[in-house]
Amino acid sequence: MSRATLLVLADGRFPAGGHAHSGGAEAAVKSGLISGADGLEAFCRGRLHTAGLVSAALAAAAALGVDPVALDSAADARTPSLALRVASRKLGRQLMRAARATWPSGELDVVAREFPKGAHQPVVLGVAARAAGLGPDDAAYCSAYESVSGPASAVVRLLSLDPFEATGVLARLAPEADRVVGVAVEAARGAVGDGVDALPAASAPLLEIGAEAHAAWPVRLFAS
Repeated sequence: MSRATLLVLADGRFPAGGHAHSGGAEAAVKSGLISGADGLEAFCRGRLHTAGLVSAALAAAAALGVDPVALDSAADARTPSLALRVASRKLGRQLMRAARATWPSGELDVVAREFPKGAHQPVVLGVAARAAGLGPDDAAYCSAYESVSGPASAVVRLLSLDPFEATGVLARLAPEADRVVGVAVEAARGAVGDGVDALPAASAPLLEIGAEAHAAWPVRLFAS
């Protein structure tokens, strides 16, 4: 596996549209759940172990070659919020464009044809990782890292939080991200033989509620 390729896929500058989304952080800031580095760390920890775990497992399963249609349905079932489903598919569509230009692949082409309006982002991420020659661990790490790096970056902009503090939050969460990735990949390997019901379905009700409220705001900095 090429670690340089992994860095390209995980780079926040990869043109996949993630910079326009806060991962729920904008709604959390407005509600007072995040007011500084401590609140950001608590928010990211909760997101990592819920939505982050689910996304990492979906991405790992896609990287292992599990049917993307089944995985997309599984992602739908694990995302009650319409606003989050719409955001995930929009991000998947943007990631697909970038991935097909970077790592041309028949598998990516098939998913693009199957989901002209976009498959869920973690599913596309896993297929993109597979096209890039990466494995399930790599896909899961990309997904888990995105689940916390996006909110951290957004809070720097929303609260003018010191970027050093935000980076410190990510560093402190690294051991937990390792554990989440381990659980996600184990579940993904189970899904190869037992189907998508083997994947985790951890819930984050506040993220879902916040996403619905955020989608109705007339003015907002981030798309989600």
